[in-house]
This record gives sequence, C-alpha cells and structure tokens, in this order.
Amino acid sequence: MKKTISFAILHFSVAFTITYLLTGSIIIGGTIALLEPAVNTVVFYFHDKVWKNIELKKMQQTEITTKSIQLVS
Repeated sequence: MKKTISFAILHFSVAFTITYLLTGSIIIGGTIALLEPAVNTVVFYFHDKVWKNIELKKMQQTEITTKSIQLVS
C-alpha cells in the first residue's frame, strides 16, 4: 500500500508540474492533476477487460489446437 500511495503522489506531482509549466496556472495544474488519474483509472478498467478477453481467446485457441493435435496423433 505504501508503494501505491507513493506512486499516486508521484503521478499527481508530475501531472501538476507539467501542466503548471505549460499553462502557468495553479488552478489548471491542480485540476488536470486530479482529473487525469481519475480518467486513467476508468480507461485502465476497460483496457484490462479487453486484455483479459484477448488472453481468454488465445487460451481457448491453444486448447482447441492441442485437442486437435491429440486427436490426430
């Protein structure tokens, strides 16, 4: 948990600093630093679902191929 919290702080700091340097606005920097991780969390959820689906299909295809080879042998 400590590692996760330290990464969250690091992520916030980087997002804030880059946005602040680009805009010169503390308000915009803070908003982006809070908004970006929230959006990334939602995007990651869907990315993970798609990725798991791809892995499941690969696993099923491997099982089908293995069974086909066993039947031929």
